[in-house]
Amino acid sequence: EVHLVESGGGLVQAGESLRLSCAASGFTFDDYSIAWFRQAPGKEREGVSCIRGRDGSTYYADSAKGRFTISGDNAKNTVYLQIHSLKPEDTAVYYCAADGNHPACGYYGGRYYYLPFGSWGQGTQVTVSS
Repeated sequence: EVHLVESGGGLVQAGESLRLSCAASGFTFDDYSIAWFRQAPGKEREGVSCIRGRDGSTYYADSAKGRFTISGDNAKNTVYLQIHSLKPEDTAVYYCAADGNHPACGYYGGRYYYLPFGSWGQGTQVTVSS
């Protein structure tokens, strides 16, 4: 059974950095893609970034380019999302998700895309104060 647990969220001030973690279990990391999503109050869920376990390729939504970095540690079955220069508009619940379809994410026509992800974590709250 796929199991994902996010951690690392919290209350931070604008301009600070944060690293979110997604600990994964129940599947072979190399065969999956892991993505980060976020959902702000009153807004739709937004895909932020994705990493393909097969080759470590990384992909970012336009809103995440420049300040977000996704990385993976296959030995620890953990994916990280580093966020720099946090802004109040980054306030959201951040979720990680996993899927074994390949490719589950990437760029198409220069834009970030992702297919429906089948397994989700419970989310971690990030609140950025101004």
